[in-house]
Amino acid sequence: MPHILVDHDATLREFLDSRRFAHELHTLAAKTIDGITVESCKTRFRCVEDVVIAHDAPQQALIHVDFAILPGRSTETKTTLSQAVLDLVRAHTAAATHLTVHASVEVRDLDAAYTKHVTAAGGQQ
Repeated sequence: MPHILVDHDATLREFLDSRRFAHELHTLAAKTIDGITVESCKTRFRCVEDVVIAHDAPQQALIHVDFAILPGRSTETKTTLSQAVLDLVRAHTAAATHLTVHASVEVRDLDAAYTKHVTAAGGQQ
């Protein structure tokens, strides 16, 4: 926890340095939400080849961050994180000046049935 999924349009591939973005995102999350550490953050990137925005207008791009955290945080805390993540997304896509970038973030609670297990290197538990 948290689980972070970044879906982005293939047109953003040349502008988005996923590793750098993830490292900054993990640091941001740890500073913003009590109980989150950089070590607990897990981010996956999914590049989407086919995206249709509106009536398929040219020069459009999409990026959405789904940020799932353990329940118990206030709406205000989630909103603060959401806005901070959106600001980070905007900074990391700012070089795509020839595109209209549709950026969004959702911070949501993991379901109560969420479970996890970590097996350390060497098979230690």
